[in-house]
Amino acid sequence: MIFVGEYSSRVDSKGRIVFPTVFKKQCGTAANGDIFILKEDLYEKCLVMYPLAEWERQNQIIREKLNPFDREHNQFLRMFSKGACEVTLDSVNRFLVPKRLLDYAGIEKEVVLSGQDSKIEIWSAETFAKMWENPVDFGELAKRVINP
Repeated sequence: MIFVGEYSSRVDSKGRIVFPTVFKKQCGTAANGDIFILKEDLYEKCLVMYPLAEWERQNQIIREKLNPFDREHNQFLRMFSKGACEVTLDSVNRFLVPKRLLDYAGIEKEVVLSGQDSKIEIWSAETFAKMWENPVDFGELAKRVINP
């Protein structure tokens, strides 16, 4: 599944966020379509939300490349899964974000959920807006990334 779009939402007093209807439609009829893995991003102060099937796919890729008897590989696995938790959409398409993850991303009231291919990034609205104040030259970035 591919997630496309950016949607604003609010965090209620219990730490729940409404999952955008558009993203729900993009999930389609996938098995376990209401179950996600939520974790800290590797590079940014935001959260990343994976559909359960995508999380399992990512872990399969990792398992194929790592040796569980190698100390550095174990450290990578530990850090990759640090803070990860399973969240489920309730009957009105909300999910509960643990306080420790809200604190990590600096999320208080307003959030932006941004579709990024097979995952969704969850940003503090303020942090998300600041990121775009001085954007990189996308054309130059594309040249470096696509044709290194």
